[in-house]
Amino acid sequence: MTATDSVRQPPVLVIMGVSGSGKSTVAGILADQLGWDLAEGDELHPAANVAKMHAGIPLTDDDRRPWLESVSCWITEHTRAGLPGIITCSALKRIYRDRLRGDNVVFVHLAGTKDTIGRRLDARLDHFMPGTLLDSQIATLEPPGPDENTLVVDVGRPPAALAAEVIRRLGLRAEAGSPTLGSVRPGPSAPPTSDSSQAGEQR
Repeated sequence: MTATDSVRQPPVLVIMGVSGSGKSTVAGILADQLGWDLAEGDELHPAANVAKMHAGIPLTDDDRRPWLESVSCWITEHTRAGLPGIITCSALKRIYRDRLRGDNVVFVHLAGTKDTIGRRLDARLDHFMPGTLLDSQIATLEPPGPDENTLVVDVGRPPAALAAEVIRRLGLRAEAGSPTLGSVRPGPSAPPTSDSSQAGEQR
């Protein structure tokens, strides 16, 4: 870590991935360990969107527009104030991520196979996204490209292990109240998971 890295503004992490990939759980663990603000992106959906997802109806880009605006506002409030934060958001398409990205925004993509995600989603009883929408989520996914500030993490492990990997690979300090950022790029000792193992979400 260089002297410049040690004083760099801490990031806002956007935890992205399909419903069932563990976004909320991993984000919660990270927020607890880092002492950062946490927001659940699903809670920012308009009521009409929630009703459609309850009914198993995929959202359109028009449906997502006000939701993405709310997520973007939360991110911007933190980056402008120089505050770190963690927010969950599926961010399936590049145009969605383009609306959210910024100099101090890092996307953490929780990726896995359809079978792995499907099993996790089937086990959930407390979420408004039914497992029947998984195929449409995967079809909608545009995996982040190499030019996007994204860390890809394979979900085939316990959530605590995923959170530990994020902290290690981003060079974060798990000390509440005084987070610092080492590097927002994966190091050579921990290459990203290949796109072939990624699955996506549609919200």
